[in-house]
Amino acid sequence: MSKYFISIIIGLLPILVLAQSEPVDLSPKDTVVYKDPYGLRVGADISKLVLSFLDEDYTGLELVGDYRLTRKLYLAAEIGNETKKQDENLNNTILYDYETSGSYIKAGVDMNTYTNWYGMNNAITIGGRYAVASFSQTLNNYSLYETNQFFNPEFLPGENPNREFSGLSASWLEFVVGTKVELFANIFVGMSARLGFLVTNSEDEQFPNLWIPGFNKVTDGSNFGVNYNYSISYFIPLYKKDKKKSEENGQ
Repeated sequence: MSKYFISIIIGLLPILVLAQSEPVDLSPKDTVVYKDPYGLRVGADISKLVLSFLDEDYTGLELVGDYRLTRKLYLAAEIGNETKKQDENLNNTILYDYETSGSYIKAGVDMNTYTNWYGMNNAITIGGRYAVASFSQTLNNYSLYETNQFFNPEFLPGENPNREFSGLSASWLEFVVGTKVELFANIFVGMSARLGFLVTNSEDEQFPNLWIPGFNKVTDGSNFGVNYNYSISYFIPLYKKDKKKSEENGQ
């Protein structure tokens, strides 16, 4: 009998030695995964809707959207239409009164720099856009400066009011910083600040482009402009990808 046990022990020795030579991994394994949603997010700029209601000299609508390409990268675009009436005064005299109306489209990318907690879908983004606008301007009234003021007032009414300048266009680049927060399931609120740089600006030689739809005010002697939006949007999930919990926490 003892010979029998000795034979068994001798036969098991190579297996025991091999098992002992392999390191034992005692570190915990995080195998929790969940489905990370990918899809299309569409919405509108609510600030332009509110301003259209409060300001009788302004009407605007902007639709916003983005499409998730990777865990951090999004294709993004905005399309809109704006009409704005403005005037310039000097000593209670209207120098000019004009109205700008037109449409624009912006397209580019956003990069999410925020690391979400497990299961969250918020974003702090930086990105860029290339934008183009097509619009017209109507010079409703204007005043001319009178050099001979002995018998005449300082300013005289213009002779040809309601002059329309059509076929105007502009293009610009935008640097965008924004954020989006998921309030409820698939419903997001967001805001962004935009610094634009005019690339092209076709204008009539008789009246400059003082305001461009989608770009905002044009400053004399500068190609830079500032814009913003406040949006509410709905996320349409199209498909999902597996994602480990450790990836969500940035590990």
